[in-house]
Amino acid sequence: MQVTETLSDGLKRGFTVVLPAADLETRRTERLTSLGKTLRLPGFRPGKVPLPIVKQRYGTAVSAEVLEESVSQAMQRVLSERGLRPAQQPKIDMVTENPAEMAGDLEFKIELELLPDITLPDFGNIALTRHKAEVAPDVVDQMLERIAKSNRTLEPIEAETLDSRGHGVAANEVATVDYVGKIDGEPFEGGTGTDTEVEIGGEGFIPGFAEGIEGMKPGESRTINVTFPADYGKAELAGKPATFDITVKQVSRQIIPAIDDALATKLGADSLEKLRELIVSRQQQEYDSVSRLRLKKELLDALTDLASFPVPPSIVDQEFEQIWQQLEAARKAGTEDEEDKGKDEETLRTEYRAIAERRVRLGLLLAEIGRINNITVSEQELDRALYQRAMQFPGQEMQMLEFFRKYPQLSNSVRGPLLEDKVVDFVLELANVTNVVVTPEELAKEPEKAEAAG
Repeated sequence: MQVTETLSDGLKRGFTVVLPAADLETRRTERLTSLGKTLRLPGFRPGKVPLPIVKQRYGTAVSAEVLEESVSQAMQRVLSERGLRPAQQPKIDMVTENPAEMAGDLEFKIELELLPDITLPDFGNIALTRHKAEVAPDVVDQMLERIAKSNRTLEPIEAETLDSRGHGVAANEVATVDYVGKIDGEPFEGGTGTDTEVEIGGEGFIPGFAEGIEGMKPGESRTINVTFPADYGKAELAGKPATFDITVKQVSRQIIPAIDDALATKLGADSLEKLRELIVSRQQQEYDSVSRLRLKKELLDALTDLASFPVPPSIVDQEFEQIWQQLEAARKAGTEDEEDKGKDEETLRTEYRAIAERRVRLGLLLAEIGRINNITVSEQELDRALYQRAMQFPGQEMQMLEFFRKYPQLSNSVRGPLLEDKVVDFVLELANVTNVVVTPEELAKEPEKAEAAG
């Protein structure tokens, strides 16, 4: 085998490889001879089929098989002998015309991009802050109040009672209504409801909706004017004025159960004390999850600042294309970031390509940390994660598990985050982490905002 390096530019490499015709012919003859020993053809004894007959019948298929195998083995040898680690599958281009005919030497080109040489930083020099919050008793009290309210019953208020007090539904009472929402006089999708329970002074409706119902009695109709918030979830409604035609069907008072052992038992707990413990445990898990996410982001930012190696352009191109497709989808859906709306195409492409390069560089660094320190995801860990993912589709768990097995790339999309978390845990064990107790409100703030507030 003759190998000539044709390109060495940054992470890009190119080679021309020539495989002697004699070696290829030897391989093909050996393969045909071996095949002839197992063939059973009419008119010939088993294993005694003449080589010319075998070549006549199977020569083309064997030649293609030998060709593919020889090129693959030659490429692996080039990479192995030179200690090259490709970033992606190398590109193979045939120089020899009609290579399947195997009429002479086989010449082909290999082009590839290499993984960069990465020097791992001293993780002990990375200073991080873990923000921790604890569940306060008053938070548990508030959650118990919400739980009790969610288990309320509604007791209709008689018309005579409403007449005697001189007004309809009041604060903390509930009106059961039908409504039709309109924009510019036309009903809009999702703007119609029947038998909807609206608490006066409660949450969950756009500003002005519940307030507009206050004082109404059963059988009364009214048209109210409201404006959707500018940050409303549906872009087509955000910031727009609307009218709602409302008819009240019933006015009720809320009967909220006492917060006691009876309520706890109804919810499956042995006692009110056990229910409080369960609430504390679950809320602490949420706090700890937010704490870890903040610490992980801080670590990844620190690692990014320490990573200064070049990255393969082809991988950056792929990452950028994925980001750009998401951006274009957000534009069509009207959910594009406000900061992006005023920027021209060139500026956006420059900014998002920088983001793509950052992601690729960080991904390569994390992968290298895992490789050098033998950090892997076991099949048992992957199976547990796949099962948890499948559980998100009730009634279709087995179909989803089969889907993951059928398409390995989907399993890899689960394996990747698992490996990343294991690498993060490994680095956090070595980093200089300081624990700081903060309030839940401070924990929930974005890091930049928390720092600015401090």
